[in-house]
Amino acid sequence: MQITYDPDRDILQIAFNNREVGETARISPNLILDYDDDGLIVGLEIRQASHRVESPLSVTYTIGPANLDKPPI
Repeated sequence: MQITYDPDRDILQIAFNNREVGETARISPNLILDYDDDGLIVGLEIRQASHRVESPLSVTYTIGPANLDKPPI
């Protein structure tokens, strides 16, 4: 997995693997998902990241239980 922040464009990208992007889908105005040709998620992109994440220049990596306290899908 690779996380890239481009401060000039204010874009945060998270690549989950090295597979080639076959399709891109805009999920919301500033959230984009990339898929491979088999429909698996390759990565995501957050535009105007400095307005949407606490600090695009800082990453905390935690191993532990997932946060499941969310509204139902």
